[in-house]
Amino acid sequence: MASNNTTSTRHPRVNAAPTPQPTGPSSVSTTVHITSVTDFALLLPSRDGEYISDAESDATAYCTNGSGCQNTFPAGFVTGATISEASDGSYIQITGCLDPGKFQFAQDDAGGQMDVRFPNGAKCTFGGYGASFIEQVEPSANRFCLRCCASANDQVNCNSHNDKAGCPVAVPGTYDFDGVSCS
Repeated sequence: MASNNTTSTRHPRVNAAPTPQPTGPSSVSTTVHITSVTDFALLLPSRDGEYISDAESDATAYCTNGSGCQNTFPAGFVTGATISEASDGSYIQITGCLDPGKFQFAQDDAGGQMDVRFPNGAKCTFGGYGASFIEQVEPSANRFCLRCCASANDQVNCNSHNDKAGCPVAVPGTYDFDGVSCS
């Protein structure tokens, strides 16, 4: 699992409309973080068989073992991951592969996005409450991505309008690892 520095670039077709404002008070149960490939959290459905797209109102943070949140990923859930940071400090991201059979996803779940607006009180520790972040989890493609930005309304680096584009578009990065591919 690797780490590298990247430079942010603006895609010519970026929807630059402002990121929606956060909803609800900040909450530990909806806080994600990225510290390392062995210390991070994602927002996931809180009910067995719930679609990610339906979990916007009740998703909860799950994290790697020892990361300090109430819910931990099941053993073998993350099959590969890497972290990247913008050289200007504007964002940090984690991209990776997952084994959807290790979690209670709906059987045919194509995935969905969580961001600063949903679930209520969602935030990433990197930028703090109100700073932009985007997370997509795509069980049918065996992948996930999370990018946390340093500021609010960062539609260059944390474009919340790519919610149906999938991880490779919303959060470009590495989705191929030794013996594991989810690109």
